[in-house]
Amino acid sequence: MKNYEIDNLDKKILAHLLQEARTPYAKIAENVGVSAGTIHVRIEKMRQAGVIKGTKVKIEPKALGYDVCCFVGVYLKSAKDYHPVKEQLIEIPEVIEAYYTTGQYSVLIKVIAPDIDHFQDILINKLQSIEQVRSTETLISLQNPIYRDIDGLLV
Repeated sequence: MKNYEIDNLDKKILAHLLQEARTPYAKIAENVGVSAGTIHVRIEKMRQAGVIKGTKVKIEPKALGYDVCCFVGVYLKSAKDYHPVKEQLIEIPEVIEAYYTTGQYSVLIKVIAPDIDHFQDILINKLQSIEQVRSTETLISLQNPIYRDIDGLLV
């Protein structure tokens, strides 16, 4: 289902799912004024088209003791080093997001840790020890005042 076009009903369905992925189809149907069968068909079409990639539970890292959030700009020795570095970053569980970028950094990663000492260990012994990494630059997040999914764009 390439080129699946999202309409207003799909946007409403997605907005409900983003609020609570476990919302029963019948409840969504009631809220948007269609049948539960229509909701089921629409959701399946969006899954097949790759619009919906699954459902996830949102976990608050701080509630699990991950109090430090940092963004690390990674400078690679060469552009050809991206793929081997990406594979090594995947193996570091504290790296929770990574972006291959243009501009200053080759890769921008988001790292969480329980405390600054743990982050320092990750930085020195896991990130900076990757052979293809020339250097890093760290930004420590003090707050996360805006955190949202794409739902704001669905209106």
